[in-house]
Amino acid sequence: MKKKLFFIVLVLMTGSLALAQDLVQSGPMVGYSTMREVLLWVQTTKTAQVHFEYYEKEQPKQRYQTEKHLTAANNGHVAKLVANKVLPGKTYSYELYIDGKKVERNYPMEFQSQTLWQWRTDPPEVNFAIGSCNYVNEEQFDRPGKPYGSDHDIFSSIHKKNPDFMLWLGDNTYLREVDWNSRTGFLHRYTHTRSLPELQPLLASTHHYAIWDDHDYGPNNADSSYWLKDTASEIFKLFWGNPNYDIINKGGITGYFQWADLDFFLLDNRYFRTSNNNFTGKREMLGKAQIDWLINALASSRAPFKFIAVGGQVLNSEAMYENYATYPEERQYLLDKIREAKIEGVIFLDGDRHHTGLSRMWESNSVYPLYDLTCSSLTAGSNNNREKLNVYKLEETLVGQHNYGILNVSGPRKERVLNIKIFDKEGNELWSKDIKAEDLKYKSRR
Repeated sequence: MKKKLFFIVLVLMTGSLALAQDLVQSGPMVGYSTMREVLLWVQTTKTAQVHFEYYEKEQPKQRYQTEKHLTAANNGHVAKLVANKVLPGKTYSYELYIDGKKVERNYPMEFQSQTLWQWRTDPPEVNFAIGSCNYVNEEQFDRPGKPYGSDHDIFSSIHKKNPDFMLWLGDNTYLREVDWNSRTGFLHRYTHTRSLPELQPLLASTHHYAIWDDHDYGPNNADSSYWLKDTASEIFKLFWGNPNYDIINKGGITGYFQWADLDFFLLDNRYFRTSNNNFTGKREMLGKAQIDWLINALASSRAPFKFIAVGGQVLNSEAMYENYATYPEERQYLLDKIREAKIEGVIFLDGDRHHTGLSRMWESNSVYPLYDLTCSSLTAGSNNNREKLNVYKLEETLVGQHNYGILNVSGPRKERVLNIKIFDKEGNELWSKDIKAEDLKYKSRR
């Protein structure tokens, strides 16, 4: 009788555990990190109560718990919860509970709090991944013919590099014709892409930040006239874990975050954008309010490297493919303001082009160069464009296959060095380049 009772209990427990696993649609994902709190994200398959428990890896007996959240269909069954009992410079393991049952995973579920280094030590070494253009096939709704997305194992390759965080540079999902006319369509597309099996281990132990471009904002080449742009903003915020959005209070997703001694400025190149075909008046890609906020924020920054993330290429001199050269007056306004304010350490990060390349602008009247690193494509169709008319390109950095970047910043506080490495989908190094912070300073300040 006891054996039978034990067997029944075991079956019930196993069934309950299996049910908990089945209730996970995607994630968990680790969002922003600060010294005091970290965002944790998950999506369930139906309405369920979610919470996380977490603990320092070195002190597993001292456990903490987030608030509990009941997921709902109207919000895609997404839960965003804050681990707010963390201490600086610690690594934590965490556990996901759905309806009170622990969810098991066969890969690490960890996050880190940022280090309190100021006034104590040199800033820590920082490693982060970048990439853009992620297309996950769904045959029922894809264009006919050869599938556009492939090589999804690239996310396993990124995961193996163990970056501190990943910065997604737009086109992080591809809305289809069936999606972009309804909120339901947005929820479906974001859910479908986020549920990619190869992506889950990377989501679970690497912090994630993101901007958008046209394909995760709306239709191809979408601009400020897009009729669901506020819905686009809503769903983007729901599925990503940035620490802030719309910090200029004008709509859209403009934001900022800091990691160690590095500053990241997350720009919105869609919400304020003039149509590519509208030449009847002033043409904008970012809008004056966003640029003026950026210049003010850059002027306040003491970071040795100031990374400006934007959906499309900034420095490419050839006006094509929706890059900033197609908005020459506004681009010149931005670049003039950077020079006028004597902003040092500027590195633009962008995607969109389905190839990778580094541009360096260093004109005769400039005292130091500006760099623009384009990194694309992760899984969407790639091309081998050589940017023939881009006078700022570094020919040896052009890559026409699926790839991603790992950026490393190291060295003493006053001698920081940025190393850029580009890898193919298997994780093989394609090229590497060092940029010293000292070389991005005005001579009078060296």
